Parts: sequence; structure tokens; C-alpha cells
Amino acid sequence: MGRKPQNRNCTREVNIFLALLISLALPAAVSCQTAHETESGPFDYYLLTLSWSPDFCFHEKANPECSDGKRHGFVVHGLWPEFRNGTHPSNCSSAPGLSDPAKMLDIMPDPQLIAHEWEVHGTCSGLTADAYFDLIRKAYASIAIPDQFKAPQTQVTITPDSMKQNFEAKNPNLTDADLVIECGGKYLTAVQVCMSKTLNAIPCPNPQDCHARTIVIAPVR
Repeated sequence: MGRKPQNRNCTREVNIFLALLISLALPAAVSCQTAHETESGPFDYYLLTLSWSPDFCFHEKANPECSDGKRHGFVVHGLWPEFRNGTHPSNCSSAPGLSDPAKMLDIMPDPQLIAHEWEVHGTCSGLTADAYFDLIRKAYASIAIPDQFKAPQTQVTITPDSMKQNFEAKNPNLTDADLVIECGGKYLTAVQVCMSKTLNAIPCPNPQDCHARTIVIAPVR
């Protein structure tokens, strides 16, 4: 027997009801996704990069970091969302940055760097600008700089492995696998720490360690 045709008015009412349910459910689903991304962001881990300012300023003397009259050692270059496959998200939105960038100048002494880090990396964290830079400060504070690297007055020569050991002695939660020593030629440029989204140190999935046998740490002046 053929299928009994439905009443057209009834069908129309059902369709309207279903459309109403979809319109109500869709914003809720989007809201839930946004809340989730705000909490963690669509990436795998963070890479905290602590730049060695004396080396940077040797090449960029006119930069505000190098001409503010302060003697910087390690400063924050960035806290970068990363994927385990070696790639990273960038420029994920046009969300506004910090309303008061000056509050970060003690650890990121360049307003242009602060703006750049938000636009390229922070917008991919799933966080607001305030929350992202609060996280940067928390990440920076979680790493104790060994005394000999805080403000050396003379040039220091050391092996990358020994430098890692110094950081691990000061930070018992760190292991060799969590750290990356970066260099330009034989000169130290940065120390990187791989971190979970909750800022626990983790083994770096794609470490790119300095291959120099020994590295030179330029003095703070």
C-alpha cells in the first residue's frame, strides 16, 4: 500500500518547529565551542622563549629594548602556541590587544614586540589579551634564572649541555628534554621551555638545539 500523504499544514508547522529548535541550539553550540577554546585554544603546547637581550641588542641597538637605559638579561620573546607536528597557528583573529601594554615592559621591553606577539601568537591561544599576557607573566615567573646568567659582567663560555644542567639545578621540575638552547653561530640567543597549557614543563616534541660545541654568553652592559 502506498504511503499516506501528510497534511500540508501539519508538515509546515513541524518544519517551523524544527527550524526554531535549530536556531536556538546553534548559538548554544557555538557558545560552548568558544568557551572551550577560551580555556585551552586549538593547539598542543606552549613554547616559552626567553631571549638573551645582550645578543639581540648587539644587532639592534636602536630598538627600545636596547635604548631604554636598563640592563636586560633574559627577557620574554614570546609564549607561542605550537602543534606537535612542528607547525604552529598564527594570526588567528583581529581581537584587540592590551589596553595598557606598558604593564608588560618589565619583562617584554618593547611595545612593538608586545603588539606583534599578540597579533601573531596570542590570538591563537583562545584567550583574551589580558588573560594571555597574564599567562606570559606566570610562565616567566615559573622559571628561575640561574644566578650566573642573571647579569654576567664578563663574557661566559659554556656548553649547551652545561647550561641546561644549570637551569635544571635551579628548577628541579625541568629536564634536558624540556629545554632548548638557541644560538646564532657560537653566541647564545635564547633559552626555550616547552610547556603544557597549564604551564607544566614537558618534553619538547621538535627540539632544535644549538649545535655549537660551546656557546658564548655576551655580558650584560
